[in-house]
Amino acid sequence: MERKNVWTTYDEKQLKELESHAKEYMAFLNAGKTERECIDEIVNRIEKEGYQELQALIKDKKSLKTGAKVYAVWMNKSIVMFQIGKKPMEEGMNILGAHIDSPRLDIKQNPLYEDGGFAYLDTHYYGGVKKYQWVTIPLAIHGVVVKKDGTTVEVNIGEEDDDPVFFISDLLIHLAAEQLEKKAAKVIEGEALDIIIGSKPLVIDKNKNDKDKSEKKDKEGKKNKEAAKEAVKKGVLSILKESYGIEEEDFISAELEVVPAGRAREAGFDRSMILAYGQDDRVCAFSSLKAMLEVKNTERTACCILVDKEEIGSVGATGMESRFFENTVAEVMNLAGEYSELNVRRCLAASCMLSSDVSSAFDPSFASSFDKKNVAFLGNGMVFNKFTGARGKSGSNDANAEYLGHIRAIFDKESVHFQTAELGKVDLGGGGTIAYILALYGMNVIDSGVAVLNMHAPWEATSKADVYEAKRGYVAFLENASL
Repeated sequence: MERKNVWTTYDEKQLKELESHAKEYMAFLNAGKTERECIDEIVNRIEKEGYQELQALIKDKKSLKTGAKVYAVWMNKSIVMFQIGKKPMEEGMNILGAHIDSPRLDIKQNPLYEDGGFAYLDTHYYGGVKKYQWVTIPLAIHGVVVKKDGTTVEVNIGEEDDDPVFFISDLLIHLAAEQLEKKAAKVIEGEALDIIIGSKPLVIDKNKNDKDKSEKKDKEGKKNKEAAKEAVKKGVLSILKESYGIEEEDFISAELEVVPAGRAREAGFDRSMILAYGQDDRVCAFSSLKAMLEVKNTERTACCILVDKEEIGSVGATGMESRFFENTVAEVMNLAGEYSELNVRRCLAASCMLSSDVSSAFDPSFASSFDKKNVAFLGNGMVFNKFTGARGKSGSNDANAEYLGHIRAIFDKESVHFQTAELGKVDLGGGGTIAYILALYGMNVIDSGVAVLNMHAPWEATSKADVYEAKRGYVAFLENASL
């Protein structure tokens, strides 16, 4: 089938809308480099647009009518939004679902140590990464430290121009003959991904040592020797104490994420692309969010789920496998006067969903890894993956033909540009999304999103045109899906 580069189809008005959307998307990426930061940014946006917090409505025993907008946050890492439609929720919802976690390095619970004159933080990588991509680049630390008294300290170091950054060292090329013989998976191993955070020893106050002139020399020498032990580590701890009120033991109850330092940037002389960290899957999360904010009153209730933990299997209390979403649907239906266990089941089974996640983009430099007939190209519109999974579709949701035909009709009617793809050649591997989890309810689900170059690398690339088409496609779906 003929593929059309969508840049050639836009008029001046659409190009202005595209650039405005891209600019807003880049600002979202800069503001939300962690799940918690994304949730804060999302809540600030949607409350300005009239969304009300679910627990407050429950407490006040408010009812929900057509057009009502409501949201619920879970553990500051996942969120679900609803715009109540004209039809009863029992007849199903139109759902967008994306994830807001991305591959990164997590700081361990006992991380701080000194070795060879450097202070380090020990890390554990999160999600699928090529470990060698994370060395020698500027890194930032984002997250929270929760102290024993319950107070939370927010940490964001490395993003401002006058902030320090951090890094992971690599062996100099002059001594790397043996290293270069290793397989890529072993060139840098997981336990070597410790970030360097300091090299300056804590300065000893000599005046203080001179106050007691009667102290014996051997005792004084022992004291100075003890003070010099792990002096770089002590220097870092002194800074953390002064700047944040953090003690070493506070790392036990901290969630600190190491991410690439730097802002999202336009890429290419033509500025047609966006280069940034975390576009898998915040590109679909943002486009889904924007679609929810743009839709008018709809026949069916519009819903958007943005969740955590997809990169490690959607597990845990904030992942899609949690009952958080199902419980929230029950609460919303109760406020709408529709609740029963049977109605909740009917609602979920009758719903339609776009599992909004990224797809691999064709890379001419590695053409042999792709089936060129069944791969997404940057600039050819949003992407549909009928199935994902690995090799023989293992672990995949596989959308039925009737549903795909329904989606095609919607997108053709609304002039949304789209393409179909697989993640790569059949026997090379694959990947998964949250689609199969929602499909457990019996609802129609298909994967759709944006093609990404350099997926899971510290810096990923997308086409502005594809980001724009994804938002347009999500709006069309929310307003028209009814299978």
